[in-house]
Amino acid sequence: MTEPSVDGPAIAIAWECLSNYTRDDAFTARLVLRNVSSRAIAPGWALYFNTCRKVLRDSVSTGFAVEHLNGDLFRLTMPGGGAWLPEQTLTVEYEALHWAISITDAPLGFYLQPGDGSAPIDLGDPAIAPFARPEQRHRMRGDLLPTADAAWRFEQNAALRLLPESAVGRITPKPVSAHFDGRRCLLSRHAPMGYERTLWNEASLLAAMLGALPGLVPGGSSDILLEIGAVEGLSGDEAYLLDIEPGRVRITGASAHGVFNGIQTLAQLLSPTGELPTGRVLDAPRFGYRGMMLDVARHFAGVTTVLRLLDCMAGYKLNRFHFHLTDDEGWRLAIGALPELTAVGSRRGVAQDGIPCLPPSFGSGADVEASSGSGFYTASEFVTILRHAHARHIEVIPEFNMPGHARAAVVAMRERHRRLLAAGDVAGAGEYLLSDPEDSSTYESVQLWHDNVICIALPSVDRFIDTVVGEVCVLYREAGVPLRVIHTGGDEVPVGAWLGSPRCRALMEEKGWDVQALHDDFIERCRAILARHGVEYAGWDETALMREGERMLPNPRFAGPDFHVYVWNNRWGSGQEDCAYRLANAGYDVVLSNAANLYFDLAYAKHPQEPGYYWAGFVGTRNAFGFCPLDARAMPDLDPMGHALDRSVLDALQPLDAKGSARIRGIQGQLWGENARSRARLEYLALPRLIGLAERAWAADPGWQDIAAQEERAARAQRDWNEFANRLGQRELPRLDRARRPWDYRLPPPGAVVKDGLLHANVALPGLAVHYTVDGLDPSVRSPRYAAPVALGGARVLKLATFDTRGRGSRIVTLNLEQP
Repeated sequence: MTEPSVDGPAIAIAWECLSNYTRDDAFTARLVLRNVSSRAIAPGWALYFNTCRKVLRDSVSTGFAVEHLNGDLFRLTMPGGGAWLPEQTLTVEYEALHWAISITDAPLGFYLQPGDGSAPIDLGDPAIAPFARPEQRHRMRGDLLPTADAAWRFEQNAALRLLPESAVGRITPKPVSAHFDGRRCLLSRHAPMGYERTLWNEASLLAAMLGALPGLVPGGSSDILLEIGAVEGLSGDEAYLLDIEPGRVRITGASAHGVFNGIQTLAQLLSPTGELPTGRVLDAPRFGYRGMMLDVARHFAGVTTVLRLLDCMAGYKLNRFHFHLTDDEGWRLAIGALPELTAVGSRRGVAQDGIPCLPPSFGSGADVEASSGSGFYTASEFVTILRHAHARHIEVIPEFNMPGHARAAVVAMRERHRRLLAAGDVAGAGEYLLSDPEDSSTYESVQLWHDNVICIALPSVDRFIDTVVGEVCVLYREAGVPLRVIHTGGDEVPVGAWLGSPRCRALMEEKGWDVQALHDDFIERCRAILARHGVEYAGWDETALMREGERMLPNPRFAGPDFHVYVWNNRWGSGQEDCAYRLANAGYDVVLSNAANLYFDLAYAKHPQEPGYYWAGFVGTRNAFGFCPLDARAMPDLDPMGHALDRSVLDALQPLDAKGSARIRGIQGQLWGENARSRARLEYLALPRLIGLAERAWAADPGWQDIAAQEERAARAQRDWNEFANRLGQRELPRLDRARRPWDYRLPPPGAVVKDGLLHANVALPGLAVHYTVDGLDPSVRSPRYAAPVALGGARVLKLATFDTRGRGSRIVTLNLEQP
């Protein structure tokens, strides 16, 4: 960590997981806190921090107290203690729920609240001790999944082979057909372009792309023709034909969108010097819906970051951007009629200016202005995002999460209520209130909030929704972009919500409802409000389910083409592994958003330095690429703990029927924002998994699940993965390196073992370079490049890393050859 200035109170913080074997559901950890300033810290101080692992208050070391405040915010105090003297070290041990096997599980965002009531002091993140021992690297004694260390990676990569360039596809996602004849075509930035008036947008984007090419090419530039017309043998408005001959490039699309798709393929084939291979590409997508969700509520992402992600999506022919704009930890879109939504709900930290804000979350710290949790989009910025996406044929689906995951809105409207009451406007104060002041409900959400659910019995809630939807519709009209669907969230309403609300209980008694009926009525009201604005309803799977005993079953009440369900929970052991297929069979239009394959906030692999959660398993690029969207039984052989799957459970999963298959509209990757604290981290989590998602959403069904023989099925899947991994390593990642602003995608650390005095190394994406050192220094692109087994002689410390084409390295792998 970076220690604060020693001129004022300053604390050096170190954290260590001592053991995950405390119990199957808890671990033991230690905090070591040292006053590194020259001054004593007065009694009455409090140390605040965020952690996703709930501290068990009765387990804390004697003399200290840890209190859970709300969400992931905790407070450490020393009741009855004296002054904290300079250089004095405090050691606190405690137990917390679940496990801690990686840097993501450590507490973050420490800040000190001095006992004299002065401004809080941000201290940053702790120094995290290595996870070295088995009880630190495994979640419990029954965790059989190996750590993804160098030897494990070497074994995983063993079946991969570097393919010759001719055997590696040139286009991603893989097209329906592509044939090249060995000749070439040259383009310059001044290439003559013919196009219909309706293709002005596409022509403009193509001209901008050509602007990076040389102004002159030998023999002169080829002509380009863009046109709308029938695409031979293919249906759907996204189909296209790209026909390249010496002297001419022709892109025929079934619509402007089809032409745009052809331009994206042209961009992949075009060299920096303007050279193209001649040939023909015929192409159309497998699924009409190919989406990516970005959560900007947990950590805010600026406009530039969002536009950049949209460009990347467009380059791989994704066409839906699910914009998760609100959650417990933030409201990110300015709504003119309700300024508190952003004045309060977009700011995180400890308020010093008298303006209320949300508490620090996910390590965002006390300083409101410096917080990665603060920020919002103005109306004009949102319009810019809409127009940028629309020009790239990406539909933006905004999400306003309710009735759970709504704390930012609840707190903001409570502050509006307080302000207007103080001004004597009693009627106005209650106009948009989202909470029942007399609610005594006791609950705790998955993210540890105790007050994050809207009181759905209040008429003011409907007025709030109608106002927000109305203003969003205005913004879409200003952008000149159609608004077809709004996503209302609807997930993870904690058990116990509404039970202590007099308003909710009165409504349930009046109507003879239970909690399920109360919730269903709210969904119906939301759906009606959206319909009045000409907008269709979308929500997570919970909105389409009802509880029957211990089971969650499809709710027949809402099934229909204007109710879109995004199904996320296919975690093994949840009982919901086939939820998407049951809902589709029951008449719902479904977007597959499966956590176990498509949650890009989950860690790529089980390694202490790999950021991300892992509650649904570890999601590597191959998990996205290898997803079989229409087969619930196509799962890995092992569960997230490394145990063999119960085949009887697999056999009992409900398959899709013919009508259900037609209701699977597509697939979507989710990038939740809890760990996306910066643009670089966001890009690391998104890429290259986003490319695997695009491949599976666009390319034809590879048919692995239809191969009866297990060995043959595995061999075919491995062959296809090897080609795709080569495509990433040899073509796509180098192409991302050539971008005007290169991407901070994840570079997979190399696999490595030492056998008989020889270093053997490999990499998950063949084509990427591995460099090594034997003198203990960190490797760089100037270090020797691994090409074949290396004799190590008397080397004691071996270091390796994977490098991209611009010299950026992966996490360094260290092998200590002196260890037994």
